[in-house]
Amino acid sequence: MAFYPFIGYGVFWIGLIASIVLYIIKKKVYPIMYLISIALYIFTIGFIIDVFNFSRNLILITLAISAIVFIFLGYYFSRGKK
Repeated sequence: MAFYPFIGYGVFWIGLIASIVLYIIKKKVYPIMYLISIALYIFTIGFIIDVFNFSRNLILITLAISAIVFIFLGYYFSRGKK
């Protein structure tokens, strides 16, 4: 079941259009970086699910583990240097 190219193309085009609209509205780059990271996350999880042919439970476990990792990374990077 090779569905990740469809997810990839869909996320890419939606992200591209949304980033152009965000840049036109806000005239700042950081919202675009948030959008790029979200799109990359969606495509990476879709790719992993498709390549390893995960079942429903393994998909949920993968999403939960990746969410926990990113929560801790976000907390670590948001603390800054002391």
